[in-house]
Amino acid sequence: MTQYVKIPKERVGVIIGPKGETKKFIEDKTTCQLEIDSESGKIDVTCEEDPLKEFRVLETLKAIGRGFSPEKALELLEDDMLMLEVIDLSDIATTPKELQRVKGRIIGRSGRTRELAETLINVKISVYGKTVSVLGHPEQNTIIRTAIRMLLDGATHGAVYKFLEKKHQELLQSQMDSVDFY
Repeated sequence: MTQYVKIPKERVGVIIGPKGETKKFIEDKTTCQLEIDSESGKIDVTCEEDPLKEFRVLETLKAIGRGFSPEKALELLEDDMLMLEVIDLSDIATTPKELQRVKGRIIGRSGRTRELAETLINVKISVYGKTVSVLGHPEQNTIIRTAIRMLLDGATHGAVYKFLEKKHQELLQSQMDSVDFY
């Protein structure tokens, strides 16, 4: 079965990669075929053997389309628990100026907010176009979604940092609890 994903035209080149290397790497790694229409940004994905793999390839392509580097997006093919979550900001920010302000709050001064969130919660965040995208495990994505919601609702950066640090400690504790010491 063939499914397709549509990505921004300016990201098509990133999926193809230098001399077609990224596209070829994805095809070789997954035994799926990618048919890319550079004009429309539509990519047809055909995986004869494995529908789940087809879904993972679509998610990987979507991640690249949402601004992640191929290296980061390709982690979706390695880790079955890794999820892409895309948060649409166009409902919150209705004017270009408002969108810039909202994106600026999420990124933070010199990228500090995004970097802190990525480090503490161990996710990857991309702010691209009218979206914020997160690559992480379900529990991590839930935390980041909450932190982004706090920023969008006007919480101070300090309050969001405190929230992230608290969640970081909780994640560490749950990892410690899941380790057996025999």
